[in-house]
Amino acid sequence: MRNPDTLPVVKVAIADDHALFRTGVKTSLQSRKDIQMVAEAENGMQLLNLLRHIQPDVILLDIQMPIMDGLTTLPEIKKLYPNIKVIMLSMHNDHSVISKMMEIGANSYLTKESGSEMIYEAIRAVYEQDFFFNDLTNKALLSGLRTKRVNESTMPMEVQLTDKEVTILRLMCDEKSTKEIADIVDLSPRTVEAIRDKLKTKTGTKSMAGLVMYAVKAGLVEQA
Repeated sequence: MRNPDTLPVVKVAIADDHALFRTGVKTSLQSRKDIQMVAEAENGMQLLNLLRHIQPDVILLDIQMPIMDGLTTLPEIKKLYPNIKVIMLSMHNDHSVISKMMEIGANSYLTKESGSEMIYEAIRAVYEQDFFFNDLTNKALLSGLRTKRVNESTMPMEVQLTDKEVTILRLMCDEKSTKEIADIVDLSPRTVEAIRDKLKTKTGTKSMAGLVMYAVKAGLVEQA
């Protein structure tokens, strides 16, 4: 088990129009020595204004908010602050919405019923590994793929991947961390990250979720 005293502190912001929910999340995370809540906002516009002055590592972003919702805010965050990880929050688990969020850059998706331990795990995972997949996101991505496969135009373009690239992509889809992949293929974590970036360029994807979707569409991994 990891010692929170030795982990780097993750700066977290939350945007949600329900004050009680924000307070609940902040309270549950305050006991974590490796988490620092740095900002909170009631809507996307307020959040974007705060980001001019405060740069969190991870943002918990509600989808449904007045004035500017999460759906509109997410692309703006990714455009202006590409290094900030974003975990989307919602009361619903609509597969089409989750799939869309992941495709446009969300690093994870949680329902608001998620416990404090799940939220903490998601924050640490997206901070360390860029993404946090759970049953909800996996089912949504695969459901989205099955829908899209009806249209042949959605099939991926022919891309020549090396054996090493295919191996690394499969390990990524198996939710292995960068360090775990590096140990398995006997490369440095930095080299694995470089190959991951190259894979995104080759496949025309912008996120880890996009790479997973490409791998499934191309038949490189099995659909569960």
